[in-house]
Amino acid sequence: MRALIIDGPGSARVGVVEVPRPAAGQVVVDVHRVGICGTDGELLTGELAYFEQGKSRFPLRPGHEWCGVVGAVGAGADEAWLGARVTGDTMLGCGHCRRCRAGNGHVCADRHEIGITAWPGALADKVLVPAASLHRLPAAVDDRAGALVEPGGNAQRAAAAAQAGPGRRILVCGPGTIGLLAVAFARAAGAEVDVLAADPRRRDLAATFGAGRYWTAEDPPPGTYDAVIDCTGDHRVPASALALVEPAGRVVYIGVSPRPSPVDSRDLVLNDLTAVGILGASAGLATAIEHYADGRVRPGALVEVVVGLGLAAEALAGRIDPEPGVKVHIDPRL
Repeated sequence: MRALIIDGPGSARVGVVEVPRPAAGQVVVDVHRVGICGTDGELLTGELAYFEQGKSRFPLRPGHEWCGVVGAVGAGADEAWLGARVTGDTMLGCGHCRRCRAGNGHVCADRHEIGITAWPGALADKVLVPAASLHRLPAAVDDRAGALVEPGGNAQRAAAAAQAGPGRRILVCGPGTIGLLAVAFARAAGAEVDVLAADPRRRDLAATFGAGRYWTAEDPPPGTYDAVIDCTGDHRVPASALALVEPAGRVVYIGVSPRPSPVDSRDLVLNDLTAVGILGASAGLATAIEHYADGRVRPGALVEVVVGLGLAAEALAGRIDPEPGVKVHIDPRL
Protein backbone atom coordinates (compact mmCIF):
# COMPACT_ATOMS: atom_id res chain seq x y z
CA MET A 1 0.00 0.00 0.00
CA ARG A 2 0.98 3.67 -0.20
CA ALA A 3 2.06 5.74 2.81
CA LEU A 4 3.62 9.13 3.40
CA ILE A 5 7.13 8.80 4.82
CA ILE A 6 9.19 11.57 6.39
CA ASP A 7 12.83 10.53 5.89
CA GLY A 8 14.39 13.55 7.59
CA PRO A 9 13.93 17.30 8.11
CA GLY A 10 12.21 18.73 5.05
CA SER A 11 12.10 15.41 3.21
CA ALA A 12 8.72 13.70 2.72
CA ARG A 13 7.56 11.28 0.03
CA VAL A 14 4.84 8.78 -0.76
CA GLY A 15 6.32 5.29 -0.72
CA VAL A 16 5.14 1.71 -0.94
CA VAL A 17 5.04 -0.23 2.35
CA GLU A 18 3.65 -3.55 3.48
CA VAL A 19 -0.06 -3.78 4.22
CA PRO A 20 -0.44 -4.05 8.01
CA ARG A 21 -1.73 -7.31 9.47
CA PRO A 22 -3.76 -7.01 12.69
CA ALA A 23 -2.33 -8.85 15.69
CA ALA A 24 -4.44 -9.87 18.66
CA GLY A 25 -6.75 -7.04 19.72
CA GLN A 26 -5.92 -4.92 16.69
CA VAL A 27 -7.82 -3.81 13.59
CA VAL A 28 -6.84 -2.39 10.22
CA VAL A 29 -8.80 0.65 9.06
CA ASP A 30 -9.24 1.69 5.42
CA VAL A 31 -8.50 5.41 5.66
CA HIS A 32 -11.06 7.85 4.27
CA ARG A 33 -9.85 11.21 5.59
CA VAL A 34 -6.78 12.58 7.37
CA GLY A 35 -6.21 16.11 8.61
CA ILE A 36 -2.89 17.95 8.38
CA CYS A 37 -2.08 19.89 11.54
CA GLY A 38 0.69 21.97 13.04
CA THR A 39 2.25 18.95 14.73
CA ASP A 40 2.68 17.31 11.32
CA GLY A 41 4.46 20.42 10.08
CA GLU A 42 6.84 20.27 13.06
CA LEU A 43 7.47 16.60 12.33
CA LEU A 44 8.50 17.54 8.81
CA THR A 45 10.83 20.33 9.93
CA GLY A 46 12.17 18.36 12.88
CA GLU A 47 11.22 21.17 15.27
CA LEU A 48 8.86 19.08 17.40
CA ALA A 49 10.18 18.87 20.96
CA TYR A 50 9.76 15.09 20.85
CA PHE A 51 12.87 14.80 18.67
CA GLU A 52 15.04 16.35 21.39
CA GLN A 53 13.38 14.10 23.96
CA GLY A 54 14.01 10.97 21.90
CA LYS A 55 10.28 10.20 21.54
CA SER A 56 10.22 10.81 17.78
CA ARG A 57 12.86 9.86 15.26
CA PHE A 58 13.22 9.61 11.49
CA PRO A 59 12.02 7.96 9.37
CA LEU A 60 8.41 8.21 10.49
CA ARG A 61 4.92 7.98 9.06
CA PRO A 62 2.59 10.81 10.13
CA GLY A 63 -1.19 11.20 10.34
CA HIS A 64 -3.13 11.29 13.62
CA GLU A 65 -6.40 13.09 12.73
CA TRP A 66 -8.28 10.45 10.80
CA CYS A 67 -11.41 8.46 10.11
CA GLY A 68 -12.21 5.42 8.02
CA VAL A 69 -13.86 2.01 7.84
CA VAL A 70 -12.61 -1.12 9.60
CA GLY A 71 -11.49 -3.61 6.96
CA ALA A 72 -9.83 -6.37 9.03
CA VAL A 73 -9.79 -7.51 12.66
CA GLY A 74 -7.24 -9.54 14.56
CA ALA A 75 -7.77 -12.38 17.01
CA GLY A 76 -9.73 -11.33 20.07
CA ALA A 77 -11.07 -8.16 18.47
CA ASP A 78 -14.85 -8.01 18.17
CA GLU A 79 -15.82 -8.86 14.58
CA ALA A 80 -18.69 -6.39 14.94
CA TRP A 81 -16.09 -3.73 14.14
CA LEU A 82 -15.88 -4.97 10.54
CA GLY A 83 -17.40 -2.36 8.24
CA ALA A 84 -17.83 0.19 11.03
CA ARG A 85 -17.06 3.86 10.40
CA VAL A 86 -14.59 4.86 13.08
CA THR A 87 -12.01 7.26 14.34
CA GLY A 88 -9.52 6.53 17.10
CA ASP A 89 -7.40 7.80 19.94
CA THR A 90 -3.91 9.05 19.10
CA MET A 91 -2.51 8.26 22.56
CA LEU A 92 -1.92 4.56 23.15
CA GLY A 93 -0.83 3.78 26.71
CA CYS A 94 0.76 0.48 27.75
CA GLY A 95 -2.47 -0.48 29.52
CA HIS A 96 -0.96 -1.89 32.71
CA CYS A 97 1.02 0.85 34.49
CA ARG A 98 -0.35 2.94 37.34
CA ARG A 99 -1.22 5.84 35.03
CA CYS A 100 -3.09 3.64 32.58
CA ARG A 101 -4.98 1.88 35.36
CA ALA A 102 -6.04 5.30 36.67
CA GLY A 103 -7.44 6.22 33.25
CA ASN A 104 -4.51 8.43 32.32
CA GLY A 105 -3.05 6.38 29.49
CA HIS A 106 -2.50 9.56 27.48
CA VAL A 107 0.42 10.40 29.81
CA CYS A 108 1.74 6.84 30.11
CA ALA A 109 5.54 6.94 30.12
CA ASP A 110 5.58 4.08 27.59
CA ARG A 111 2.80 5.34 25.35
CA HIS A 112 2.77 5.34 21.57
CA GLU A 113 1.33 8.31 19.69
CA ILE A 114 -0.06 7.30 16.31
CA GLY A 115 1.70 9.15 13.51
CA ILE A 116 3.93 11.07 15.91
CA THR A 117 6.21 8.51 17.54
CA ALA A 118 7.13 5.09 16.14
CA TRP A 119 3.53 3.91 15.55
CA PRO A 120 2.78 4.37 11.79
CA GLY A 121 0.18 7.04 11.12
CA ALA A 122 -2.89 7.34 8.95
CA LEU A 123 -1.46 9.26 5.99
CA ALA A 124 -1.67 6.01 4.11
CA ASP A 125 -4.20 3.74 2.44
CA LYS A 126 -4.64 1.83 5.71
CA VAL A 127 -3.77 2.28 9.38
CA LEU A 128 -3.27 -0.33 12.10
CA VAL A 129 -4.75 0.53 15.53
CA PRO A 130 -5.82 -1.25 18.73
CA ALA A 131 -9.53 -2.03 18.75
CA ALA A 132 -9.70 -0.55 22.25
CA SER A 133 -8.76 2.87 20.85
CA LEU A 134 -11.69 3.04 18.41
CA HIS A 135 -14.76 5.27 18.54
CA ARG A 136 -17.76 4.63 16.28
CA LEU A 137 -18.95 7.49 14.12
CA PRO A 138 -22.72 7.92 13.76
CA ALA A 139 -24.16 8.65 10.34
CA ALA A 140 -24.64 12.30 11.31
CA VAL A 141 -20.85 12.70 11.52
CA ASP A 142 -19.54 12.70 7.95
CA ASP A 143 -15.94 11.98 6.97
CA ARG A 144 -14.97 15.64 7.12
CA ALA A 145 -16.19 15.92 10.71
CA GLY A 146 -14.87 12.44 11.52
CA ALA A 147 -11.31 13.52 10.76
CA LEU A 148 -11.86 16.56 13.00
CA VAL A 149 -12.77 14.53 16.09
CA GLU A 150 -9.17 14.43 17.34
CA PRO A 151 -8.66 18.23 17.33
CA GLY A 152 -12.23 18.51 18.61
CA GLY A 153 -11.38 16.34 21.60
CA ASN A 154 -8.45 18.60 22.40
CA ALA A 155 -10.63 21.69 22.09
CA GLN A 156 -13.40 20.20 24.23
CA ARG A 157 -10.91 19.42 26.99
CA ALA A 158 -9.56 22.97 26.81
CA ALA A 159 -13.04 24.49 27.05
CA ALA A 160 -13.88 22.22 29.98
CA ALA A 161 -10.63 23.17 31.73
CA ALA A 162 -11.62 26.82 31.33
CA GLN A 163 -14.88 25.90 33.09
CA ALA A 164 -16.92 27.17 30.16
CA GLY A 165 -20.54 27.74 31.10
CA PRO A 166 -23.27 30.37 31.43
CA GLY A 167 -21.98 33.67 32.77
CA ARG A 168 -18.34 32.85 32.03
CA ARG A 169 -16.26 35.14 29.81
CA ILE A 170 -13.48 33.34 27.97
CA LEU A 171 -10.72 34.58 25.68
CA VAL A 172 -9.24 32.17 23.13
CA CYS A 173 -5.78 33.13 21.88
CA GLY A 174 -5.09 31.82 18.39
CA PRO A 175 -7.83 31.15 15.79
CA GLY A 176 -6.33 27.98 14.36
CA THR A 177 -8.17 24.67 14.22
CA ILE A 178 -8.11 23.94 17.96
CA GLY A 179 -8.66 27.58 18.84
CA LEU A 180 -11.79 27.89 16.70
CA LEU A 181 -13.11 24.57 17.94
CA ALA A 182 -12.44 25.70 21.52
CA VAL A 183 -14.59 28.75 20.76
CA ALA A 184 -17.37 26.48 19.51
CA PHE A 185 -17.26 24.11 22.49
CA ALA A 186 -17.14 27.00 24.98
CA ARG A 187 -20.10 28.65 23.25
CA ALA A 188 -21.99 25.33 23.25
CA ALA A 189 -21.49 25.25 27.03
CA GLY A 190 -23.04 28.70 27.33
CA ALA A 191 -19.97 30.91 27.74
CA GLU A 192 -19.31 34.26 26.08
CA VAL A 193 -16.17 33.89 23.98
CA ASP A 194 -13.81 36.39 22.39
CA VAL A 195 -10.77 35.71 20.20
CA LEU A 196 -7.31 37.29 20.25
CA ALA A 197 -5.32 36.84 17.04
CA ALA A 198 -2.13 38.13 15.48
CA ASP A 199 -4.08 39.69 12.60
CA PRO A 200 -7.68 40.12 11.37
CA ARG A 201 -7.64 37.48 8.61
CA ARG A 202 -9.87 34.98 10.40
CA ARG A 203 -12.35 37.43 11.89
CA ASP A 204 -15.28 36.21 9.78
CA LEU A 205 -14.40 32.54 10.26
CA ALA A 206 -14.18 33.02 14.04
CA ALA A 207 -17.64 34.57 14.01
CA THR A 208 -19.09 31.46 12.37
CA PHE A 209 -17.80 29.43 15.32
CA GLY A 210 -19.47 31.73 17.84
CA ALA A 211 -16.81 34.32 18.66
CA GLY A 212 -18.14 37.64 19.93
CA ARG A 213 -15.35 40.21 19.78
CA TYR A 214 -12.25 39.58 17.68
CA TRP A 215 -9.17 41.34 19.01
CA THR A 216 -5.74 41.62 17.39
CA ALA A 217 -2.23 42.43 18.55
CA GLU A 218 -2.75 46.00 17.37
CA ASP A 219 -6.18 46.23 19.03
CA PRO A 220 -5.95 44.07 22.20
CA PRO A 221 -8.83 43.48 24.60
CA PRO A 222 -9.19 46.30 27.16
CA GLY A 223 -10.22 44.11 30.10
CA THR A 224 -9.79 40.70 31.68
CA TYR A 225 -11.58 37.37 31.38
CA ASP A 226 -12.62 34.57 33.71
CA ALA A 227 -10.40 32.26 31.68
CA VAL A 228 -7.89 32.46 28.84
CA ILE A 229 -7.11 29.52 26.55
CA ASP A 230 -3.74 29.72 24.76
CA CYS A 231 -4.00 27.81 21.48
CA THR A 232 -0.99 29.46 19.86
CA GLY A 233 2.51 28.21 19.23
CA ASP A 234 3.97 31.60 20.20
CA HIS A 235 6.42 31.39 23.10
CA ARG A 236 5.46 34.90 24.22
CA VAL A 237 1.77 34.20 24.75
CA PRO A 238 1.84 32.00 27.90
CA ALA A 239 3.26 34.86 29.96
CA SER A 240 1.24 37.65 28.36
CA ALA A 241 -1.98 35.65 28.77
CA LEU A 242 -1.70 35.94 32.55
CA ALA A 243 -2.36 39.68 32.37
CA LEU A 244 -5.68 38.96 30.65
CA VAL A 245 -7.05 36.67 33.37
CA GLU A 246 -9.23 37.87 36.24
CA PRO A 247 -7.77 37.24 39.71
CA ALA A 248 -8.84 33.77 40.86
CA GLY A 249 -9.38 32.89 37.17
CA ARG A 250 -7.96 30.12 35.01
CA VAL A 251 -5.45 29.97 32.18
CA VAL A 252 -5.40 26.91 29.94
CA TYR A 253 -2.32 26.03 27.90
CA ILE A 254 -2.81 23.75 24.91
CA GLY A 255 -0.56 25.41 22.32
CA VAL A 256 3.08 24.29 22.31
CA SER A 257 5.92 26.51 21.14
CA PRO A 258 9.06 25.09 19.51
CA ARG A 259 11.04 27.08 22.11
CA PRO A 260 10.61 27.49 25.89
CA SER A 261 7.81 29.77 27.10
CA PRO A 262 8.86 31.46 30.37
CA VAL A 263 6.11 32.22 32.89
CA ASP A 264 6.62 34.21 36.09
CA SER A 265 5.07 32.11 38.86
CA ARG A 266 4.54 35.27 40.90
CA ASP A 267 1.81 36.26 38.45
CA LEU A 268 0.06 32.99 39.24
CA VAL A 269 0.49 33.17 43.00
CA LEU A 270 -0.31 36.84 43.57
CA ASN A 271 -3.47 36.60 41.45
CA ASP A 272 -4.51 33.20 42.80
CA LEU A 273 -4.68 31.80 39.26
CA THR A 274 -5.15 28.19 38.21
CA ALA A 275 -3.00 27.07 35.28
CA VAL A 276 -3.95 23.91 33.38
CA GLY A 277 -2.02 22.08 30.68
CA ILE A 278 -3.82 19.96 28.09
CA LEU A 279 -2.11 17.05 26.32
CA GLY A 280 -4.13 15.03 23.87
CA ALA A 281 -7.76 14.47 23.05
CA SER A 282 -8.34 11.10 24.73
CA ALA A 283 -10.87 12.15 27.38
CA GLY A 284 -12.66 14.49 24.96
CA LEU A 285 -13.19 12.24 21.94
CA ALA A 286 -16.59 10.80 22.89
CA THR A 287 -17.92 14.23 23.85
CA ALA A 288 -16.65 15.75 20.61
CA ILE A 289 -18.46 13.07 18.59
CA GLU A 290 -21.68 13.73 20.53
CA HIS A 291 -21.46 17.48 19.92
CA TYR A 292 -20.80 16.95 16.22
CA ALA A 293 -23.62 14.43 15.87
CA ASP A 294 -26.31 16.60 17.47
CA GLY A 295 -25.13 19.83 15.85
CA ARG A 296 -24.02 21.68 18.96
CA VAL A 297 -20.64 22.07 17.27
CA ARG A 298 -20.34 22.18 13.48
CA PRO A 299 -16.67 21.78 12.51
CA GLY A 300 -17.00 21.51 8.74
CA ALA A 301 -16.14 25.14 7.95
CA LEU A 302 -12.55 24.39 8.96
CA VAL A 303 -11.93 22.31 5.85
CA GLU A 304 -11.68 24.07 2.50
CA VAL A 305 -9.28 21.81 0.61
CA VAL A 306 -9.34 18.04 0.09
CA VAL A 307 -6.57 16.40 -1.96
CA GLY A 308 -5.26 12.92 -2.60
CA LEU A 309 -2.35 11.20 -0.88
CA GLY A 310 -0.06 12.16 -3.75
CA LEU A 311 -0.21 15.79 -2.57
CA ALA A 312 0.24 15.00 1.12
CA ALA A 313 3.90 16.06 1.15
CA GLU A 314 2.96 19.40 -0.42
CA ALA A 315 0.24 19.88 2.19
CA LEU A 316 2.61 18.98 5.02
CA ALA A 317 5.10 21.57 3.80
CA GLY A 318 2.40 24.26 3.78
CA ARG A 319 2.46 24.68 0.00
CA ILE A 320 -1.29 24.15 -0.36
CA ASP A 321 -3.01 27.29 0.94
CA PRO A 322 -6.29 26.38 2.68
CA GLU A 323 -7.57 29.93 3.21
CA PRO A 324 -10.26 30.96 4.00
CA GLY A 325 -10.42 27.73 5.99
CA VAL A 326 -7.54 26.54 8.15
CA LYS A 327 -7.29 22.84 7.38
CA VAL A 328 -6.23 20.61 4.49
CA HIS A 329 -7.64 17.10 4.40
CA ILE A 330 -6.15 14.13 2.60
CA ASP A 331 -8.42 11.47 1.07
CA PRO A 332 -6.25 8.50 0.01
CA ARG A 333 -9.07 7.27 -2.24
CA LEU A 334 -8.74 10.29 -4.60
